[in-house]
Amino acid sequence: MPTEKAQKIYPIILSGGSGTRLWPLSRKEYPKHLIPLVDHHSLLQKTLLRLEGIACHEPLLICNQQQRFMVAEQLQELGLQQAHIVLEPVGRNTAAAIAIAALQLIEKDPNALMLVLPADHIIKDSAVFAQAVNKALPYAAEGKLVTFGVIPSSPHTGYGYIQRGQKLEDEAYQVAKFVEKPSLNVAEGYLRSGHYYWNSGLFLFKASAYLNELEQFVPDIVLHCQASWDKRQQDLDFIRIEEQAFAKCPDLSIDYAVMEKTQNAVVLPLDTDWSDVGAWSALFDVSDKDSCGNIIEGDVWAENVHNSYLYAQSRLLAVIGVKDHIVVETADAVLVADKSHSEQVKNIVQLLEKSGRSERLYHRVQYRPWGQHELLIESEHFQVRRVKIKPNMMISLQKHKLRSEHWVVVKGIAEVVYNDETHVVKENQSFYVPAGIVHSIKNIGDKLLEFIEVQVGECLKEDDIVRL
Repeated sequence: MPTEKAQKIYPIILSGGSGTRLWPLSRKEYPKHLIPLVDHHSLLQKTLLRLEGIACHEPLLICNQQQRFMVAEQLQELGLQQAHIVLEPVGRNTAAAIAIAALQLIEKDPNALMLVLPADHIIKDSAVFAQAVNKALPYAAEGKLVTFGVIPSSPHTGYGYIQRGQKLEDEAYQVAKFVEKPSLNVAEGYLRSGHYYWNSGLFLFKASAYLNELEQFVPDIVLHCQASWDKRQQDLDFIRIEEQAFAKCPDLSIDYAVMEKTQNAVVLPLDTDWSDVGAWSALFDVSDKDSCGNIIEGDVWAENVHNSYLYAQSRLLAVIGVKDHIVVETADAVLVADKSHSEQVKNIVQLLEKSGRSERLYHRVQYRPWGQHELLIESEHFQVRRVKIKPNMMISLQKHKLRSEHWVVVKGIAEVVYNDETHVVKENQSFYVPAGIVHSIKNIGDKLLEFIEVQVGECLKEDDIVRL
């Protein structure tokens, strides 16, 4: 077994997914890794907390631009002030995202070790995961590309598989081959053989080793990522890579680009409950259940219900006489599905996309760097929103051409800019902003500012905002 001295690793968190099969809770602008699905921490936060048993540098996160403030806020909640966030201008899959991270690390440390972690996985036993990573360190330090194969507990047809090859030391094996999602009969054969693992999508390797392999198999990715990285810009706490060059990258996963082709791959077994939470049935399998086999979240009343997932977000949900069902209620959508058909939720999302429905993209609550707003009532020429602004934060200076706004403060104290004037508006006071008036609103108190906003006009969409 390799005996190279252990070194700190750099966690690379891939947080750009959309999680369409967990709709209506997970949506493109608020995907599953930002949601607390199994406890009060989001899947992203649980991924970061999982690093506590591993000697690490500050994490590096790759995320898309729309989610940057939510990601930053979740890092702050964990006290990770030194984490780095790189913004992808467009999605180009995991091979390019990991290449960008590798290019950044090599600039500071030519021997940097990368621990690549998707932000949306669940691993029940963090100690087992840490032990596996520590066992993998010597192999990665000598230049191997280590992947972690989950010991399968069932003939799952929703996962890819890794066939192990020649035995190395300390439970590690050479990779014989990667296998696509199999049929049930094939998966049952894999399980009986004991030579196959679920493909977890977790990796540990040197940044230089990954780039060398990528340069050999898909040199265009390295070329365009380097050009994009060279033209990066710092934006507040974020790093923006250049869009035109990055958009030229082939859209390939790390498996297709490198791992299925390299002769330098090692697989290390991971013996713990693991899930990529790819569907409601997968979330059901890894969550704690009550005496009836149910998982119940929110204001739910259940009568004669068994082995079901029941979730209420915004109102009372009553469910009677069902078994093996998924019932999920949000403010603007309800999903009812047989658990065995939960993979087909993605088909509903595709239909919503073809129909131009906003429910595939947004929740009624949308998050901003200054707070959040929630759509309460929507009509053709008016809408009502509840707006919350954090202390010492403000909505940008702006005006509207086609709509006016009426504000009623219900909590806190606000400072309103109205053209060249400034006004203080307190609880139970209101303010009116006609179309064309330059305005902004700031929370000048030490508690959350909350107000009700009524918009009236010919255009109530974001493109009527002129930001100043």
